[in-house]
Amino acid sequence: MSFAGRKFHFIGAGGIGMSGLAQLMMKNNAVVTGSDQCGSSVTDKLCGLGADIKIGHKAENFGDDAESVVISAAIAEDNPELTAARQRGCEVLKYAQMLGRLMDCYDGVAVAGTHGKSTTSGWLSYSLRNAGVDVSYLVGAQIGQLEGSCGVGEDRVFVAEACEYDRSFLNLRPKVSCLLNIEADHLDYYRDEDEIVDAFVQFALNTKADGVVIANGQDANVAKVLSKLGGFVRCETFGLEKYCNFCAQNIELVDGYYSFDVYYNGSNLGRVKISLAGEHNIMNALAVIAVAYNLGVDITKIFGVLPDFTGIDRRLMFKDDVDGVVVLDDYAHHPTEIRASLKAIRQRYEPERIFCVFQPHQYSRTRFLLDDFAESFKLCDVAIVPEIYFVRDTLESKHQVNSQLLVDKLQSNGSDAVFIDSFAGICDYLKNNVVAGDLVVTMGAGDVWKVADEYIQWLRRDN
Repeated sequence: MSFAGRKFHFIGAGGIGMSGLAQLMMKNNAVVTGSDQCGSSVTDKLCGLGADIKIGHKAENFGDDAESVVISAAIAEDNPELTAARQRGCEVLKYAQMLGRLMDCYDGVAVAGTHGKSTTSGWLSYSLRNAGVDVSYLVGAQIGQLEGSCGVGEDRVFVAEACEYDRSFLNLRPKVSCLLNIEADHLDYYRDEDEIVDAFVQFALNTKADGVVIANGQDANVAKVLSKLGGFVRCETFGLEKYCNFCAQNIELVDGYYSFDVYYNGSNLGRVKISLAGEHNIMNALAVIAVAYNLGVDITKIFGVLPDFTGIDRRLMFKDDVDGVVVLDDYAHHPTEIRASLKAIRQRYEPERIFCVFQPHQYSRTRFLLDDFAESFKLCDVAIVPEIYFVRDTLESKHQVNSQLLVDKLQSNGSDAVFIDSFAGICDYLKNNVVAGDLVVTMGAGDVWKVADEYIQWLRRDN
């Protein structure tokens, strides 16, 4: 499909995914207009690249010559620009639908899984670029070493996250499909874990006939997916066990970071050290290596650049160390992610105590996974919980659970936990309880990072 000369209107153009998609569309010679509720450096950049982005949502922003409209998930049906587009009979595409059409123009790499999508996508994009592949990429987080969340390259390879919510990843037909892991999540949309697995089966079957599925060889639900593919697509696995096609052996932990030998079908490809903390990042590194190998990239070049990657925004992100108090920020919002992050923090920083400020994300997720959350804070010394971040929830789900209920569960399970509603109150608690040698981590997919910033400002003023 050619986008040359076609005119697309992006409603919600300032979002990470939407802005990256708009840039890639312009690279493919599309004409882009759009709008966002607030102006930002992102909308300024789009305008600098030639897009016409208006601030505020108004019917008159939707020009007479627009052929298709692209909407972000945050756009309501009564948005005036969307209403105008529907009245005109204009084609309306969700972000994921447009991403799928764009990926058809490339050798697409779609990274899917309950955890690790952004880190693995960012790591892969960074590694390919620095190994000489001028890759295009679209990642759901800022990659500091690539100065953004998206990039437009000249080569045919295009790396993108593939999100399972709303089955949006079924719009993609990649050449390489990467399955990192599959767990129960988004149960406000899916009926149960079996339905989630079925969606991943369909995603894997969307892989192009000459492509490959790169899959976690140790994940039980991923194994269910692979068993249902019926030989329609080639598969290779990665993991810590020797039966995986790509496996890590002779693993060593030194100063909080792992090094290991990488074997492919029994042959030693070489040794690598990674600069991201946590055993889960060995798995992410193996996924990067396996994808790059199957793209035909010189693996010695990948091994050379893999250790230089230092991570993406809000993933075990070091914020500051003020007089012996370390402050981190992390995106973990699922019980498995919380456990992995806390374990990595223990290994990397060896603090006296960990104070984890965890902001639950969605009432429905908190309710469905309440017992799992109660088990996930064993490796922190104090869990401080504000009210649940309200997003994509119904009022009914909001009435069924709250943060105090989660704190009660944590306490009954032996964890030291406290509910403090306001961010200001949490900062006061930290000021009165944290001492040198302790570590504070703000954790969650909402706006809890503001606590870390405010607390750091106080630490700097006080010291």
